[in-house]
Amino acid sequence: MAKIKIKYVKSMLDRPERQKRTMRALGFRKLNQVVEKEATPQVLGMIAKVKHMLFIEQ
Repeated sequence: MAKIKIKYVKSMLDRPERQKRTMRALGFRKLNQVVEKEATPQVLGMIAKVKHMLFIEQ
């Protein structure tokens, strides 16, 4: 499975609780943090829901 690097670039303040939980589930704790995830359909769906707060590096 391919890997994706995702960077957290926009704050979770004033976001719905569901989006905050999605960001936590992706492994983000701090702004400008980078995580590497497998490109599974589940992870890609989570990224699609909060893509306005992320920068995706392929």
